[in-house]
Amino acid sequence: MRRLLLPALVMLPVLAILLALGTWQVQRLQWKTALLADIAAAEAGPARPLADPPQPWSKVSVTGRLDHGREGLLGLEVRGPVLGSHLLVPLQRDGAPPILVDRGWIPLERRGPIDRPEGLVTLEGYVRPGETLGLFAASDDPAGRRFYSFVPDAIGTALGLDRVAPYGLVVLGPAGGLPDPARTLPRPTNSHLGYAITWYGLALSLLGVFAVWARRRLRETA
Repeated sequence: MRRLLLPALVMLPVLAILLALGTWQVQRLQWKTALLADIAAAEAGPARPLADPPQPWSKVSVTGRLDHGREGLLGLEVRGPVLGSHLLVPLQRDGAPPILVDRGWIPLERRGPIDRPEGLVTLEGYVRPGETLGLFAASDDPAGRRFYSFVPDAIGTALGLDRVAPYGLVVLGPAGGLPDPARTLPRPTNSHLGYAITWYGLALSLLGVFAVWARRRLRETA
């Protein structure tokens, strides 16, 4: 039995770590499941008037005038064989800084008319927080009004705006016409069940391997 003591002492901390990781993933699974349920409920419910500061990714409505003369393009997205981008338009608001609105996807080679409503409009969508430029982020083209990272201050300056809200609005709407708006609120991936099974499975495998090894070891010394 003494010969098993040292290997057991080495094995037990590893087993504890594997079990702890599995338990952590179960907790993350519960949190993510609740978060997805909240997103689904918000998506099914009515949009709330935009508050300042807003809750990121919340479904809101906001009223203003779209400044079509300061349009820009955000990112690149391929749909089928067509390369496109998202049409970014400032929404001018009374008594508040403009908010950058992602009105939806359009093809880079225009294949149809772009809807550009005039006058006062009320838009529904979700709040998109601003991003922080990463080390390997693609370089924007301010002169061409093409942007690859959503950094409101930098985009606002390139569009000739003195100031903008530090967040944006992604329009939600039905299919048909251009721009083609988003249909749903963004949802994070939920792979925590698979991770939990993996960690618990490794813990069980470790126990199995140790049990087989210990049994053979005891037989050799019998």
